[in-house]
Amino acid sequence: MSRTTKAVEELTPQEAAEELAALAGEIAEHDRRYHGEDAPTISDAEYDALRLRNAAIEAAFPELLRADSPSQAVGAAPSGVFAQVRHAKPMLSLDNVFSDDDVRDFVASVRRFLAWPSEQELAFTAEPKIDGLSMSLRYEQRRLTTAATRGDGTTGENVTANIRTIAEIPDELPKDAPDIVEVRGEVYMRRDDFLALNERMAVEIGRVFANPRNFAAGSLRQKDPEATRARPLRFFAYAWGETSEALAETQYEAVQRLGRWGFRINDHMAICGSVDEMVERYRAIEAERASLPYDIDGVVYKVDRLDLQERLGFRSRSPRWATAHKFAAEKATTILRGIDIQVGRTGALTPVARLEPVTVGGVVVTNATLHNEDYIRGIGNDGQPIREGRDIRVGDTVIVQRAGDVIPQILDIDPEKRPAGAEAYVFPDRCPACGSHAVREEGEAVRRCTGGLICPAQAVERIRHFVSRNAMDIEGLGEKQIEFFFNHEDPALQIRSPADIFTLKDRQGSSLTKLENVDGFGAVSVRKLFAAIDDRRSVPLSRFLFALGIRHIGETNAKRIARHYLSFDALRAGASEAMMPQGKGDPGNAQWQELVGINGIGSVVAEALVEFFAEEHNRQAVDALLKEVTPSDEEPVGDVSSPVAGKTVVFTGGLERMSRDEAKAMAERLGAKVAGSVSKKTDLVVAGPGAGSKLKQATDLGIEVIDEDAWFERVGQ
Repeated sequence: MSRTTKAVEELTPQEAAEELAALAGEIAEHDRRYHGEDAPTISDAEYDALRLRNAAIEAAFPELLRADSPSQAVGAAPSGVFAQVRHAKPMLSLDNVFSDDDVRDFVASVRRFLAWPSEQELAFTAEPKIDGLSMSLRYEQRRLTTAATRGDGTTGENVTANIRTIAEIPDELPKDAPDIVEVRGEVYMRRDDFLALNERMAVEIGRVFANPRNFAAGSLRQKDPEATRARPLRFFAYAWGETSEALAETQYEAVQRLGRWGFRINDHMAICGSVDEMVERYRAIEAERASLPYDIDGVVYKVDRLDLQERLGFRSRSPRWATAHKFAAEKATTILRGIDIQVGRTGALTPVARLEPVTVGGVVVTNATLHNEDYIRGIGNDGQPIREGRDIRVGDTVIVQRAGDVIPQILDIDPEKRPAGAEAYVFPDRCPACGSHAVREEGEAVRRCTGGLICPAQAVERIRHFVSRNAMDIEGLGEKQIEFFFNHEDPALQIRSPADIFTLKDRQGSSLTKLENVDGFGAVSVRKLFAAIDDRRSVPLSRFLFALGIRHIGETNAKRIARHYLSFDALRAGASEAMMPQGKGDPGNAQWQELVGINGIGSVVAEALVEFFAEEHNRQAVDALLKEVTPSDEEPVGDVSSPVAGKTVVFTGGLERMSRDEAKAMAERLGAKVAGSVSKKTDLVVAGPGAGSKLKQATDLGIEVIDEDAWFERVGQ
């Protein structure tokens, strides 16, 4: 996996794609540790910086959005310790901002989406961002029926029995509460309670928690509710999910109503009428941060009017009407003990700094990505010196920052503390995994292994991606198991390609080494592994496409493509028959135009898909896989009962009653497919003033064309 030190605007598409791949894997692992195990290995600031870099690259290169992009995922899958609960409405995360200018950009984006004039009043709420565990409390007929963690945003864990032990959570709501209401907020622990309990835990079980958030999460996941009762958990209410009736007209009024029902709400919440007021409130809360009895890591801004929140809607993992303004980063000094080279799924060689463990903000940091060989040498991508030309050597005392472009990041070294005899690091020109030449193409910051399919590091990474949670999601095939099967000498136990996974059980009959007799497996675990594999012989088309590991096709792009073609046969035929433009003025054939016309799919993604199916070895691998796995047709999304459900719609020209973004979001909510270009498969064109070539093309093809008013009439809005 690869990172660069370039500013985002200087990245090439290839560099951006490589860095997005690296960030996707790293963030997914941190999500699993944080949400699934309550045991994060990096600080919040480090994690936020990873997401910030990822978001910045995606904004600059929207066509490179990956199916496994962190921007499309929320939390992590439920752990399996508790029963699962499917949320009536998803519990989404918030996007983050880190500067005053970012806040201005957020407000500007809200106004732009709503087409809201700058002179027209637009109020926001501002409140502390509690560092705890997100919780949804469902009340039916005013009685608490279910309490669930966020989980992956769609499905959480049922912790109702444990939640009932928290005194600040009422078991019954007053008579003015709706028949159905989901109250959402944060379970947390005060710092003084945390310190006292941690001291006791150190004596009783020899284990301590890194911070109050981890302790609160661990306490809530106790199998015995009485163990939870013994720990002083608390709850702040600040939001809601499904309700049978509206709570209020504004965010502020709704939260105050939650307070009247007996929930604890934050008294630092305020209404702000401008960006300056929002930033001023942020500064005031930041100044009080140390004196607050609970941990916070920023300030949350939300559009106050609920009708505007409804119009703004959601992205895949976050609302457009809210964001979190995170607090500043921290720095620490430690010693660089070594530099390792990791080989990613695409062959990129990435240097990783191994650090003397250092605690930064309560989290132990042990490694940092060193980006590339130029960064180690003290040279920027423009050929000019960075860090005043100082290189990085093993043994150096280094300054590590918790936030920045890429985290953990080594900012600089202390030249006065460099040990005598420290030698300049020589970046390898051969792959450490297979010995093949590692070459760096002109204009590239990345050195890449030329071993291709013979490189075990790349092969293992490809299989690891194939079985990962957002792809085929095969339990029991973790990193160690994949490496075991890949490197095993007995062909009957080898997994060298995705198809090998599904033939493993049958090949056991000819194996000299029975898997259940291998140390680390056993009869029970082998049965579970084979059952998990068999359970994935039919998967949704979008998951199957993402699992293939095609460059630039992450989870979101896989869903976009799958929802357009609906079946694998149609997808493969479309990609195989597509002919890319051969020069200036050549638009490509109809299949190519159809592919690039999918909303959100640009030429870079389309080219990657076409080239994948053009390669004979890829077709052979897919054919072998299809003998074992059947991709199920993709389900249409949105309101399937609406009059435009399943229709392909193109918006062109100016829109007067809503912005273009709002129009697309509305169409997708109603189950329509929004395309960026007109083709024979287009069902409807909504044309506003100034419509040009798309309108003419629709007319020539005999496609129905309506104006904006007719669109609203048709969809019943």
